[in-house]
Amino acid sequence: MYTYQTIAQLQSDLRTGIINSKSIVEQLIAKIESTKHLNAFLEVFTESALKQASLVDEKVKSNTAGKLAGVVVALKDNISYKEHQVSASSKILGGFESLYNATVVEKLLAEDAIIIGRCNCDEFAMGSSNENSAFGNTLNPLNEKFVPGGSSGGSAAAVAAGLCHVALGSDTGGSIRQPASFTGTIGVKPTYGRVSRFGLIAYASSFDQIGPITNNLEDAALITSIISGQDSNDNTSSSKEKPNESISSTNKKFKIAYLKECVEAEGIDPEVKQAVFSKLKALKELGHTIEPVDFPYLDYLVPTYYVLTTAEASSNLARFAGIHYGYRSADGKDLESTYKKTRSQGFGKEVKRRIMLGTFVLSAGYYDAYYSKGQKVRRIIQDKTLELLKSYDALITPSTPGTAFEFGKNSADPIKMYLEDIFTVQANIAGIPAISIPSGTHSNQLPMGIQIMCDNFEEDKMFEIAKCLL
Repeated sequence: MYTYQTIAQLQSDLRTGIINSKSIVEQLIAKIESTKHLNAFLEVFTESALKQASLVDEKVKSNTAGKLAGVVVALKDNISYKEHQVSASSKILGGFESLYNATVVEKLLAEDAIIIGRCNCDEFAMGSSNENSAFGNTLNPLNEKFVPGGSSGGSAAAVAAGLCHVALGSDTGGSIRQPASFTGTIGVKPTYGRVSRFGLIAYASSFDQIGPITNNLEDAALITSIISGQDSNDNTSSSKEKPNESISSTNKKFKIAYLKECVEAEGIDPEVKQAVFSKLKALKELGHTIEPVDFPYLDYLVPTYYVLTTAEASSNLARFAGIHYGYRSADGKDLESTYKKTRSQGFGKEVKRRIMLGTFVLSAGYYDAYYSKGQKVRRIIQDKTLELLKSYDALITPSTPGTAFEFGKNSADPIKMYLEDIFTVQANIAGIPAISIPSGTHSNQLPMGIQIMCDNFEEDKMFEIAKCLL
C-alpha cells in the first residue's frame, strides 16, 4: 500500500516513477471497500476515477501534469460533479444526477486531481454529528462508537481513515472545523466569498463556504489557494488575490488574543482547556504576544446563528417539492398534496425542524421580533470581532467544548447538539477565515482541536500562525 505523506511528496514519487496514479486509485478503492462499515462514502466513482488516473499518468509522462496530479479527492455529498449523483444525503434528492460541475470541482480537475467519490454528511448539511443522514451514520475511524462530527463527517472520516488524500466539505457554522477536531484532521473555513459556492447545494447562503479537510497544513494551504478566486457564476465571490500555495516560513512575531469567555467557558472539558493553554504557552515561549480579551456576546452566537440560518434554509429548500427533480411521493393526488407528501416523506426530522423554525421567524407576526433582530445582532457580533482583529493578528479558541461524543448522546436534545457549534459559528457570522488544527490527545484517546480566526482574506497569516502551533 502506497503511504501518503504530503501532496509535494506524492508529486515527487509520481515523477520518479515510484508510484502511478492508477495504482494509487486502485489501492484506495480497495481500502474504501474494506472499510465500508464506516459509511464514509455513499458512492465511489470507480470508473471515472480510474479513467482520470490514466489520463493523469499520461500527463506525468509528458511532463504536462497539473499541481494536483495524482491527488485523490473526495467530495461532500452536496458538491456537484457533472454526470455523477449528488443528494445532500437526503431521500428527497435520491437518484438526482448533476448537470454541471461545481466551480471548485472545475478548479481541482484543471490541476489534474482525481475525484474518487461522494461522502456521507448530515442531510442538507444540517447537523453536528453525521447522525442526520438519510443513509445512516458515518463512524469515527478513531473509535467507531463515537461520532465523526458534522455536517462534513463523512469527508473528515475519509481523510482520517486514509481513504483519500483530501476531502472537500462545506462549513455553515463549523461543519468543516468541528469534524476535523473530532477526527484529528485539519479543517479550513475560508473567508466568505474567497471560494465560489456555485455548485454547492445551499443550506444558508450568507454563511456557507466550501473548504478542505486534510492531514497536514501544507496540503490545506495548497488546496485552499487552488479552489479560491472570483467566479462569474457566484456574485458573492471575491476578486481579491488568491492566498499563497505554500506557507511562508517567516520569523515574524504575532500578537494573538484568546477569547476568555470561550477558553474559560462553563462546561468546557478541562483537558480541552488545558490543551489550549499549553499551545498558548508554547507560542509565548516562541516570542509571540499572548493576551486574554473579552468577548461579551458568546451567549448570543448560537441563537443568532440558528435564527438566521434556519430562515435562509426555509427559503433555499422550498425548491425541493417533487415537481422538477428528485423524489416525488406516490401518495400525492393533486399539486398541494404532492407538495405536502413529498416534503413530509422526503425530508428528515432535523431538516423539517429547521424549515419550520425558519418559516416561523420569517412569518409576518414574528419577522421583526426574530429575523430582523437577528440581523442586527449579527452586525454587532461582526463589528466586535473585526474590532478585535484590528488590534490582534488572530483570535484563538478551542474548536469544540469537548471531544467526539458517543452516538445517541446528544441527538435527543436539539439544543445540546446546537451548542456543539458554540465556538465555531462566530467565524461564519462574521465572515472571517478560521482553521481547526489538532491540539493534542485527550485521556479518552480522542483528538482535541484548537481554532484560529483571522481577519478577512488573511488566510496566509492564519496558516503561518497554525504552523507555529503544530
